[in-house]
Amino acid sequence: MATRIFTSFFELFLIFLVMSTKNVRGQGRASVPAMFIFGDSLIDNGNNNDLPSLAKANYFPYGIDFKGGATGRFSNGYTMVDTIAELLGLPLIPSHSAASGDQMRYGVNYASAAAGILDNTGRNFVTRIPFNQQIKNFENTLDEITDSLGAPDVADSIARCIFFVGIGSNDYLNNYLMPNYNTKSQYNGQQFADLLAQQYSQQLSRLYNLGARKFVIAGLGLMGCIPSILAQSNNGVCSDDVNNLIVPFNTNTKAMINNLSANLPGSRFSYIDVHNMFQDLLANARSYGFSVVNRGCCGIGRNRGQITCLPYQMPCLDRKRYIFWDAFHPTEAVNVLFGRQAFNGNKNVVYPINIQQLASL
Repeated sequence: MATRIFTSFFELFLIFLVMSTKNVRGQGRASVPAMFIFGDSLIDNGNNNDLPSLAKANYFPYGIDFKGGATGRFSNGYTMVDTIAELLGLPLIPSHSAASGDQMRYGVNYASAAAGILDNTGRNFVTRIPFNQQIKNFENTLDEITDSLGAPDVADSIARCIFFVGIGSNDYLNNYLMPNYNTKSQYNGQQFADLLAQQYSQQLSRLYNLGARKFVIAGLGLMGCIPSILAQSNNGVCSDDVNNLIVPFNTNTKAMINNLSANLPGSRFSYIDVHNMFQDLLANARSYGFSVVNRGCCGIGRNRGQITCLPYQMPCLDRKRYIFWDAFHPTEAVNVLFGRQAFNGNKNVVYPINIQQLASL
C-alpha cells in the first residue's frame, strides 16, 4: 500500500515536471517543481502535532488568522515558507506527518519545533525531530521514489527543486543558554559556533548527496530581542550578550555556504540574512506599519514573554501592528514581509542571489 502511494505521488510529480506549463491553483506556472523544507518552529506546520512533545501549536489562538485554523504553525497565520511557496507559484507545502499521495506533489515540510542542528538540542520539550532525523525522513521518502521510478528520473527532478533550511536558533535558546545543559561550560561562543558549522556543513552535504542542488539557507535573527529574552531583565531592552553570541554562527554559516558552493559541483545557494532583516525592521518599525516591537501578541508576564501563548488565551486584537506573536515567534505580518524580501530582495537581505533568481536557474 505504501509503495503504491509513493509511486502515485512521483508519477504525478514527474508528470508535473514534463507538463510544466500547467497552472497551480490557477495562479500561473510554478517556477520550481517542488520545495522541501527543513527546520524548527519558525517554519514547522504540524509535524509535532501527534508527537509526545511539549513543543506544539495545534490549539487556539495559534492559527487564528489562518484559513485552516490551528494547524501546528507557531504563528497567528502564515510562516515565512508559506509566503515563499505562494510566490514560487506552489500551493502551501504539507507537513511530513500529514502528507500522502497527491498532497506531496509539490513538496514536503519536515520541520519540527524544538529541533536543532545538534541531536540533543530541545530535549526539554521531550520529543522533537532533529535535523539529522528530518534528513533521514526525506531519505526514506527518496528511497521509495527511487525504487519505483529509477535513479536518473528522480535525480533530475530533485535537482530542480528548492531545499529550504532554517535551523539553529534552538541550539542556542534550548541548548547553549539552558541551565540544565553543560554546553556552555564545554564551549565558548566561537567554539560552539564552530561545532554547529561543522555539523551543519555535513548535514547540507548529505542533502546534496541525496540530490539537492538549489539551497535556501536562513540565518539567525536578533534573538536577544525576542519577548522571551526581553522578559528576563527589568529594563526590557535587547540582550547584547545573546545577540553577540549568535554573530559567529551567522558568520560561519556564510563561510560554510561559500565553501560548499566551491566544493559541491552544481550547487547554488541563497542566504537569507534574517539578522539584517530584523535589524532594519526594529529600527524602522513604524514605516513598515508596526507599533509594538517589544512584547508578544499572545503570552503572559513581562513583555508577554515569560510564559508563551496558552490554549484559548485571547491574543491582541491589532495583530498586524505587532512584530512578535508569542514569546519566540514573529507574527504573520512579519513572516509575510520577510518571505517577500527573501524572494525578491536585494543583497542587503539575501545573497548572492535571491530565491526568485535561484528558482530561475
